[in-house]
Amino acid sequence: MHSLSTAFCPVNASAQRSSRQPPPPEAFRLRDDAWHAASIQQTLQHWNGRNDLWVFGYGSLIWRPEFDFLESRQARIHGYHRALCLWSRINRGTPEQPGLVFGLDLGGSCTGRVFRIAATQAPDTLLALWRREMPSAAYIPRWLRCHTTDGIVPGLVFTMNRQDTGYASGLSLEQILDAVRQGHGRYGACTDYVLQTAQALTAAGIPDQRLRAIAQALQSSLSSFS
Repeated sequence: MHSLSTAFCPVNASAQRSSRQPPPPEAFRLRDDAWHAASIQQTLQHWNGRNDLWVFGYGSLIWRPEFDFLESRQARIHGYHRALCLWSRINRGTPEQPGLVFGLDLGGSCTGRVFRIAATQAPDTLLALWRREMPSAAYIPRWLRCHTTDGIVPGLVFTMNRQDTGYASGLSLEQILDAVRQGHGRYGACTDYVLQTAQALTAAGIPDQRLRAIAQALQSSLSSFS
């Protein structure tokens, strides 16, 4: 049904900067529905229109999917790991004061949840998902093998676009905490986003030592500020 290498990757050639620093406000470019439609069409070029689709969630999709699904399974992908590696300039921050949100960066593996979407609901569901997850071109949608206890399914996965101006890497713990504490966007506080994701992973029995350490440090720092 799918080519597992399929990806829609708009390269930003101007993203030649240190990914340790937030990008300038003017670097943020909001994408419209025409761009979303083209990206979805490219991503679904091998879909037959009849089979249900799977979507892999590794951050807020785990605890707030906001779409109907037929079933959900715990799943693991290989080659990418969950990280706070995206400067959020609309969902959990602003272009002037960005927060940090999760992306899938290269290396390692990631456990999350995979959701099966009915074929008949796929077009509307994916458009809403693109509006939420792809306000800019920060992610590259790919079809990856999602390993579940009931077998491998081809899942739609939003991986980090390292060429995007929003890519963040090499941040110290203090830089991460500062960005998370200051971020607030259209979906609320970045602090809530990080802590709720950590809580959701714990509740689902999904270990993530990096995130657990960040959440503990964040809670401690918030307590000291109160």
